[in-house]
Amino acid sequence: MRWLAEPGLALLKSFEQCRLSAYRDSAGIPTIGWGHTGPEVTMALTCSQDQADRWLVLDVQHSVDTCDANAPKNLTQNQFDALVVFTFNVGVGAEAHSTLLAKLNAGDTAGAADEFLKWNHAGGVVVDGLTRRRQAERALFLTT
Repeated sequence: MRWLAEPGLALLKSFEQCRLSAYRDSAGIPTIGWGHTGPEVTMALTCSQDQADRWLVLDVQHSVDTCDANAPKNLTQNQFDALVVFTFNVGVGAEAHSTLLAKLNAGDTAGAADEFLKWNHAGGVVVDGLTRRRQAERALFLTT
């Protein structure tokens, strides 16, 4: 069983914003903490930093489990962390059908590293924040 190590968690937090009062995300979904959603999240909800951090651990576990199931077992911790952070952002469905994962499973780590950079669009437009995020994920992936 793999886990998200501190460098990966720090990277994830550096690109996510923690809000202790509920807000609507870009899709209009009530959200709180580090991007937590669910039936318990209403627009009147507030939480402590402790609760936000606990939700993050629970929420990221789905990405960890998916990456553990789908990716090669011989990834380094940094490669695994970068993949988890990527998956947390794009979603487990997108990761599962990505060329990035296909290249990883084919043993093409260099090709997989370059695939991170292709995931910087939203609505068909390059987004600077996503470009920075993908560069950071790729850099962690390539760190030995």
